[in-house]
Amino acid sequence: MNAANPSASALVLFGHGARDPEWAGPMRRIREAALARPGAPRVELAFLEFMTPTLPEAIAALAAEGASRVAVVPIFLAQGGHLKRDLPVLLEEARAAHPGCEITLATAAGEANPVVAAMADYALGCLG
Repeated sequence: MNAANPSASALVLFGHGARDPEWAGPMRRIREAALARPGAPRVELAFLEFMTPTLPEAIAALAAEGASRVAVVPIFLAQGGHLKRDLPVLLEEARAAHPGCEITLATAAGEANPVVAAMADYALGCLG
């Protein structure tokens, strides 16, 4: 987080989206958990399809509000077709539209070691 301007950094939790609005419940919970942390940056949700805001809309809103650094975190289990084909195009368009905003891309959440470890712990705990 930028100490001079706390609102200068933001996270976008990026998901696929679904027709059923309840699908986004876990993403909202992740957002709420992140926002509950001391010194949390702004955290927004964005979706590839079926739900709003889209990734370009979310980044545009953050840039308009003064964000100079946006980290996009794909809330996907793995790097599938959408992350390999669709997301790079969306990011390049966003970077071109907002040259004053540094837009970075994190690894898909499901491929991050701490997430893999947490899922393994959960699975093992299911044995009771």
